[in-house]
Amino acid sequence: MLLVIDTGNTTTVAGIYDGDELIAHWRLSSILHTSDELGIYFLNLLSTKGISPSQIHGAAFASVVPSLDFYMTGAIREYFGVNPLQVNALTDTGIRVLTKTPREVGADRIVNAVAGREKYGCPLIVADYGTAITFDVVSPEGDYLGGAIAPGLNSGISALFSKAAQLPQVALNVPESVIGRSTVEAIQSGILFGNAGLTDRIVEMIRTQPGMSSAKVVATGGHAGLMAKLSRTIDYSDKWLTLEGLKMIHERVNGK
Repeated sequence: MLLVIDTGNTTTVAGIYDGDELIAHWRLSSILHTSDELGIYFLNLLSTKGISPSQIHGAAFASVVPSLDFYMTGAIREYFGVNPLQVNALTDTGIRVLTKTPREVGADRIVNAVAGREKYGCPLIVADYGTAITFDVVSPEGDYLGGAIAPGLNSGISALFSKAAQLPQVALNVPESVIGRSTVEAIQSGILFGNAGLTDRIVEMIRTQPGMSSAKVVATGGHAGLMAKLSRTIDYSDKWLTLEGLKMIHERVNGK
């Protein structure tokens, strides 16, 4: 079995692959900071699915939180007895990164591009809805071109809450109308319909670029399903795309 982990600024997503099947997955808060904390946490998660540490024969992770990388590597080595593959700019991912500064591109963005290209073909746009909303573009030739980054849905709500004294924190529920009849509904309208509009505008502009007019759009991340319902340009919703990309890259690096 393969342990795959995507460490984000707010959320860590972990999964277990048995061959090509994702047999378990978890979406967790990125709050643990030592190898022992991480290791014990993962052991407990696996135990809820009846999976023994000895069944884990490989591991791969991507991270946008450098301060956790050392502890994640240590936890996997100590508690599972395997050397994890950390996907970064030096990893042989099988995709050419044609940005000005390839080393600056987040590992999760490359992983998404690899998995999206394999599953949905190219040209392709991957929209990942997390702490940030990232749009990643794969050319008709299958190369990673770059993309766009915007604040995520919860980031927008947190910014409103922290900067505007009279505005409350709200749940991300779709309001009945774009015209909010209360402050809560007005915030929900602005955040949800506003980010759907942002998605559609970014996608429309990317499709005006050479070779991108026929690009499909796949949404991933925690809010992928919600945004896919509100956006008119999203073609697919694939919540666990990043985990699948980690599996693909692990298999490539290990010659499988």
